[in-house]
Amino acid sequence: MIRFLMPLLLIGSLSAQKPAYQDKQPQHYKFQERASIIDPRVRAHPEIDYFLEKAGKPADLQHAAVDTRVAPQGKLVIWLMAYNTELFDRTSSYGFHSIQVHYANGWFGKLYNNKTPPEDLFLSKIRLEAATGQDFSDAVTIPSADGMMERALQFVKWLAKKNPQARWDAFLTPDGNALRWDRVIVSGASHGSTTAARFAKHQKVDRVVMFSGPRDQYEVWQKLPSATPENRFFGFTHTLDDGWQNDHYCRSWELLGMHAFGPVTDVDQNKPPYGNTRRLITSADVKNNAGRAHSSSTPGRSAVKDAKGRYIHEDVWRYLFTHPVDQVGKADGHDDSCIIEQREALK
Repeated sequence: MIRFLMPLLLIGSLSAQKPAYQDKQPQHYKFQERASIIDPRVRAHPEIDYFLEKAGKPADLQHAAVDTRVAPQGKLVIWLMAYNTELFDRTSSYGFHSIQVHYANGWFGKLYNNKTPPEDLFLSKIRLEAATGQDFSDAVTIPSADGMMERALQFVKWLAKKNPQARWDAFLTPDGNALRWDRVIVSGASHGSTTAARFAKHQKVDRVVMFSGPRDQYEVWQKLPSATPENRFFGFTHTLDDGWQNDHYCRSWELLGMHAFGPVTDVDQNKPPYGNTRRLITSADVKNNAGRAHSSSTPGRSAVKDAKGRYIHEDVWRYLFTHPVDQVGKADGHDDSCIIEQREALK
């Protein structure tokens, strides 16, 4: 397929934050394609439980969505967990382009079983290697083609050809060899939110949206210098989630510096903009089910609905992705009830 060439009159929009669509039939586009079809360099890594096929079915499908009926925000959401249709419907409605990439992240279940990691940055190094495809860890060998960064780049290049009217090319550098990370929102839930946060410490991005995370409670990478400014990290979790109950999230949020922009705020007792804070919690009724609580922070079957069947956290999801990063809350101090040094607490 011939690479889409932009008319000269739109070249200037590449440097703008909101590139104009060129769609004669505006609509909500949804795409899926296997990573191994998009990039023939892609490989399976069974040693870390990462496969391209399972039970004879493709396991490397990647998804994308954009709604050209909605004014574009000029931001690309990269989702680092399994595809979530309802989440993508919402990010599309906010005016974002969104992709979910299948990258070598199966290592978590293979190399970590809730035991204390052998060193402070053991998981940190693996996360960075899985995200970047660069050699950070001796525990895994993940080449560039199987890391998140390259998968995302190749997917966006594929989308730019497949769906040129939606202007996916606006997220590519002029030479097409990299993504415009200053226009990227990285997001995920649980394991994915932890990798999103770790990656954003390494690579400056527009924003980080963390559902039910981050964890890595025995590590200290959360307090390392950050390429992404601290006011650009946003988190949301349920109070029955064991990651909250055991201080995994509260300590990560403090180490990330999020307490400098507002207190932990219960969204069920407050209205947007929640005091402009970055730390949001809910205690909504999940029938005392901790497993459901862990998944309830994102749209889907575990999320809480009202008597009319409507999700009660629509405003929260919109806030996390769209609240202006320069609007911040009042700085909050350390929470004495939150155990920060969890590795030391084991001794």
